[in-house]
Amino acid sequence: MSGTSPSAATLYSRVEKVIPAIEWPVFADDIDAILRLKRERNAVILAHNYQTPEIFHCVADIVGDSLALARKAMEVEAEVIVLAGVHFMAETAKLLNPEKTVLIPDLGAGCSLADSITPEDVRLMRQRFPGVPVVTYVNTSAAVKAESDICCTSGNAKAVVESLGVPRVIMLPDEYLAQNIAAQTDVEIIAWKGHCEVHERFTPADIRELREAHPGVTVLAHPECPPEVVAEADFAGSTAAMSDYVGREKPARVVLITECSMSDNVSVGYPDIEFIRPCNLCPHMKRITLGNIRAALEENRHVVTIDPELAVRARLAVERMLAV
Repeated sequence: MSGTSPSAATLYSRVEKVIPAIEWPVFADDIDAILRLKRERNAVILAHNYQTPEIFHCVADIVGDSLALARKAMEVEAEVIVLAGVHFMAETAKLLNPEKTVLIPDLGAGCSLADSITPEDVRLMRQRFPGVPVVTYVNTSAAVKAESDICCTSGNAKAVVESLGVPRVIMLPDEYLAQNIAAQTDVEIIAWKGHCEVHERFTPADIRELREAHPGVTVLAHPECPPEVVAEADFAGSTAAMSDYVGREKPARVVLITECSMSDNVSVGYPDIEFIRPCNLCPHMKRITLGNIRAALEENRHVVTIDPELAVRARLAVERMLAV
């Protein structure tokens, strides 16, 4: 950053529609410290779409869904990467940047999907379905990725499945994502029983109640939601696809059936659109705060490490995905 570097005072205008002015002084000191520390340490912050607005709009350098963060991580020239997201995302950034320091502000920022499957589970699935390729969602540990043939995200899952040119695949670990992709392709998909603890809570009744309470609302759902929820929606797609839909179609009234902060972050760019906010929080994403991002940069915590032999195999699965 040059002599015109932003400060907390100048950045408030980005988020004034979603953060009350009375709350801003609570964030300002950490924001100014983080901006300074990034310059001093040659660091960048990668933030997922589910991060809160003061992180997403005020200290992050790169924002997006899992696929965007994975792609952009490869282009980072900074020496230090702080991943404002969950642990599997930090591992993916490290896989793609093995020579850089990657920090995760809170080691407890996990994921119910990543926790739902182990490397041993993948090996057992291979034994049960010999010769069937394994497509693994990026919402998994590096150890699980290492047992896979190729990774995918919610944004590219269909393209990845069809890129293999086979009649059936094993798709792990999100059962609902697998079912929603199976409805879009002729490839037979063998699923696992993992679920996202945020998206599995939405129901078709929720959608119908929202439509009744807010006539004319456009409903956008994440494909980690149950298929019957996706069927009730007007559009289903990754967080990036939902954001793109809002920008392209500009519905007068919209609801994003996904994690809470997504609506806050997207609404900043579209003040004329009414966002209805059904609030299902991801407790793991919300473990990341300005305070622990600052501490990560000040104290170099928590450094993400991956066993080198395991990393080689996991990196290959991610790189195959990025080549699709």
